Amino acid sequence: MTHPTGSRTTAQSKQELDLEIKDAQLIFNSVWNELVAEKGGVEHLNFPREMFWLNGAPGSGKGTQTSFIMEYCGLTAYPIVISELLNSPEAKRLKDAGMMVGDREVTSLMFRELLKPERQTGVIVDGFPRTKVQVECLKLFYQRLMDLRRQFLGTKLSNQFPKPIFHIVVLYVDEAVSVHRQLSRGRKALETAERARTAGEETVQTAEVRKTDLSVDLARNRYRTFKEITYESLTSLREIFHYHFINAQNSIAEVQRNIVRELKYQSTLELEERTYDMIAQIPVADSITVHARQDLVNRLDTYALHNTELFSRVIALIDDKVMPVVLKHAISGHAYISTEDPVFEDPLALTMLLDIFSERGYRAAADVRHEEIPDRVDLNTGKIYTRQKKVYRFSLFFEGSVIRRGH
Repeated sequence: MTHPTGSRTTAQSKQELDLEIKDAQLIFNSVWNELVAEKGGVEHLNFPREMFWLNGAPGSGKGTQTSFIMEYCGLTAYPIVISELLNSPEAKRLKDAGMMVGDREVTSLMFRELLKPERQTGVIVDGFPRTKVQVECLKLFYQRLMDLRRQFLGTKLSNQFPKPIFHIVVLYVDEAVSVHRQLSRGRKALETAERARTAGEETVQTAEVRKTDLSVDLARNRYRTFKEITYESLTSLREIFHYHFINAQNSIAEVQRNIVRELKYQSTLELEERTYDMIAQIPVADSITVHARQDLVNRLDTYALHNTELFSRVIALIDDKVMPVVLKHAISGHAYISTEDPVFEDPLALTMLLDIFSERGYRAAADVRHEEIPDRVDLNTGKIYTRQKKVYRFSLFFEGSVIRRGH
């Protein structure tokens, strides 16, 4: 009995996927158990909250754009470059042939880099995941971090296990552009090395010349490996994480504009769901300026979790009393609000208000003024007694409307 080709292909694909998932589970659990044993318990596995998983076609400019992404996103930790971690002779032989290195070795090395203290504020991982097994490992990793988040929620360790934020960033160019850039990179590297040799500077370290940058066939094979293995594997992550597909074919400046458009801050996904629901009614300014973005998100999530009543009161005050004033000043782009509301007797309420407006894209400042006001008059002596009151003043700046005038 013969089977339709489509049915056989579907059955084979499902069988292959099941095997990949099983391999990923074995690899992930093995590596994870090693880490738990080495660190002395899961409570010591502190991974970065925000991780950018950067992949791209050969010649797409990952190295060039990494520093730009770091600056734009406020990342200070040195990126984890998977190719730099794999320096064994076997790994080098595979890389020279445009092939992949073992999934377990890659996963183990990468996890250990992620656990380094300097990476806790956020990091770019360049070159992971590249295979279907690695993609499944990444899904398992995210799920394990979410499990830890739930396990420690409400405990003294809750801040060590925040909601993880995964960004999948893919820089894409077509095969012709990729091959051209690889070969151009190879020629420039050889020319640089030759100039150093001619000048008698053989000891000067020059960039390593990849064999795939010197051969059209190897360059094409490297691109096709990316397209058929890495790119196809990454597409399954579209519905799970932030997925940023970036056209990298044009100039560096244009690619950077594409990156900015893709990586614009999205509070709907980065804040805890409960936190976002609490502040969603506060309008978002058109132009958002975020300073110390990761710390800001952490503070807001902490308010929502540990200071819920006070946080709700501040949000209600903003919604009822502050925003009507702001809306009246939409053209000028700046508003000044004074209030004596007793909610600000708690100093944390001031900080909450400033953080909320910062998250919504406003520039906010506050000061407290102590004013003497008449309270009563002594009818016998005529002496006026005063009392002191606190007045809280807020300055809000945002991008105002542009009024077009006729000629």
